[in-house]
Amino acid sequence: MTTSSRYKSRTPRSDYVGFATLPNQVHRKSVKKGFDFTLMVAGESGLGKSTLVNSLFLTDLHKDRKLLNAEERISQTVEITKHTVDIEEKGVKLKLTIVDTPGFGDAVNNTECWRPVTDYINLQFEQYFRDESGLNRKNIQDNRVHCCLYFIPPFGHGLRPVDIEFMKALQDKVNVVPLIAKADCLTPLEIKKLKERLREEIDKYGIKIYQFPDCDSDEDEEFKQQDRELKESTPFAVIGSNTVVEARGQRVRGRLYPWGIVEVENPSHCDFVKLRTMLIRTHMHDLKDITSDCHYENFRALCIQTMTSKMNADKRVESPIPILPLSTPDVETEKLIKMKDDEVSGCLKLNNALQQVLHNQDADVNR
Repeated sequence: MTTSSRYKSRTPRSDYVGFATLPNQVHRKSVKKGFDFTLMVAGESGLGKSTLVNSLFLTDLHKDRKLLNAEERISQTVEITKHTVDIEEKGVKLKLTIVDTPGFGDAVNNTECWRPVTDYINLQFEQYFRDESGLNRKNIQDNRVHCCLYFIPPFGHGLRPVDIEFMKALQDKVNVVPLIAKADCLTPLEIKKLKERLREEIDKYGIKIYQFPDCDSDEDEEFKQQDRELKESTPFAVIGSNTVVEARGQRVRGRLYPWGIVEVENPSHCDFVKLRTMLIRTHMHDLKDITSDCHYENFRALCIQTMTSKMNADKRVESPIPILPLSTPDVETEKLIKMKDDEVSGCLKLNNALQQVLHNQDADVNR
């Protein structure tokens, strides 16, 4: 092979521009930056919320949890606890935040027991709105709740009033995914009937739960089949377990009973695998997109509308979000302001220089 032929083989084709590599660039940048996801779990005590979360992400988020007795639960109010853990899998980093709601539905009087939950979600929206409207927007921390797993007891005959009111209070603020907890308490026929009853009541009371997006026409048949199975399985009947038992000569995660073993990851025993597939492997990004493009945008539009209304009424701008009193600028803030001013000045100088060059070129052409 001559030198000229080797040179020609390395020369890019004339019809290849190169923007087809953009997805690879986005992938490398995303992996380097890492991902974040905030998951809320809600439901009364004893339904296996913590166990299910530990089973989903193979971690232990509640090592030092204190269990309350019956007397303490009577006067307990709804609390909001947050646990954050960094998980890495095959070089991909995920900052997972679990928001728990201990005390929900445990008191004798559960009037508006969902109020602390809605207040917490609104508070995260407010904080993100502040950061987005602030001076330094490069490193905004996203603590908005992307999904809420709501645990429904398997012992009743459908939705309770507190279930209906809770989901209706949260339906416009977060993606609500209802679950049938402790599904090993029911037979397959009972699970089927309970799912049908829950779907009927969700439609009857106009509750808006998370809706799976429709598949694109170019998706393969395997993905379409998986999507159909996920849609038909809602609400998911789940079982959680952190215990490893032996079944059919293999060690699996499950629950050992006198009559046999319930395998958490066996699709014929429960919908745990389908929930994990939906939540992590196929629809996590869609949950984040709906949070950002729908729920947060509605909150942001309401804030801007309120600001505009106050401006027209009072002839001055007032933010509906309480603004903290400004303190004396510190060194970092002053440095950041100076850097922004220098950037603006540099852009103006560059613009003037370009205009001068264009002016000189026009003058040469006229001559």
